[in-house]
Amino acid sequence: MSAPARPLARRLAVTASFLLAMAGTAVGVGAFGGDPIAEAAGGLLAADATHLAPAAPAFMIWSVIYAGLGAYTIWQWWDRRDARGIAPGAVLSLLLNAAWILTIQAGLVGLSVVVIALLVAVLADLFRRLASAPPGSLVERIVADGTFGLYLGWASVATCANIAAAHKGAGFSGFGVPSVLAVTVLAVVAVIGIALVRAGRRPIAAPLAMIWGLSWIAVGRGTDEPHAPLVALTAAGVALVIGVAALATALRTRSTADPRSVARRDELADHGRSAR
Repeated sequence: MSAPARPLARRLAVTASFLLAMAGTAVGVGAFGGDPIAEAAGGLLAADATHLAPAAPAFMIWSVIYAGLGAYTIWQWWDRRDARGIAPGAVLSLLLNAAWILTIQAGLVGLSVVVIALLVAVLADLFRRLASAPPGSLVERIVADGTFGLYLGWASVATCANIAAAHKGAGFSGFGVPSVLAVTVLAVVAVIGIALVRAGRRPIAAPLAMIWGLSWIAVGRGTDEPHAPLVALTAAGVALVIGVAALATALRTRSTADPRSVARRDELADHGRSAR
């Protein structure tokens, strides 16, 4: 009797966590009368609040992520074994998502940095687990690998904006050179992006989400206040670097996995040995 209860408990936990995250999202968009995230906490997370704030359209990616999380929640009811062990991390990520929204609504921007850092750590562990074993089906690749890859990539960029918002709320002005500090942070994002590309299995979703977020930081700092051309150019450059790294890795992985490439490589090796 205990064996069937475990997958049922896992399925119910994921579903309940998803529903809580959706309730938190409703609070975050002001559905229950509160301020939307962009207006909460004194507007510290608005598109024109800091040098690392993405332009407003960047947040449309949440619709894709939430749709993916919903698809994963439904799919995992048919996933008997959770072979890659991602359900506990999925539950924790959903709960942290709701907790982050509530801390922002409460005006606790400093605490929200801790929450989003924990979220990124959980998502990074999920990414590691997903990369360590292949998915069992195309559907799993989309709803698990794709969803949590997007989630991690976006959360990595959003963390930078969150930290910048907390600094501004604390009265920190970036030593009088906020653009230089923002560029330094973006350089760290470049390193993180390349690391994710190198660590992933067929890395697509995580770098795409990072490119999306960085591109909208570039747009925001190029067209809106605070106007910062150096930050805009750096964000665009980092997005390009991550994109090139992802493309190169994807092509290399495809070439390695292509049976014709393997046969051709073996043929060339045999030819070299006979020539000697």
